[in-house]
Amino acid sequence: MKTALIAGMAVAKIDKHIIGNLLLDKASVEEVREEQMIIGIRNEAGQIYRLIGAAKLNSYMNAMEELLDLEMVDELEKLEEPREGCDAIFSEG
Repeated sequence: MKTALIAGMAVAKIDKHIIGNLLLDKASVEEVREEQMIIGIRNEAGQIYRLIGAAKLNSYMNAMEELLDLEMVDELEKLEEPREGCDAIFSEG
């Protein structure tokens, strides 16, 4: 999986736990957006500051599980279409 920080956005306090729990390769925002499935992470101000891209469904599901284990909430859980260019958007619960 690939990840990128979005320039100019504050990093969430929980970020070190996110990158500690997921095996992520740093990439550009453009490279991450090329992946099949995109997860956005919101900071405390409600802005998406990090993108995580997964090429395979099992990687995407593993990332989702790890974020849920961190007690984060997927805002798009009950929606069927992507929002803000993301298939899932997580924030602290």
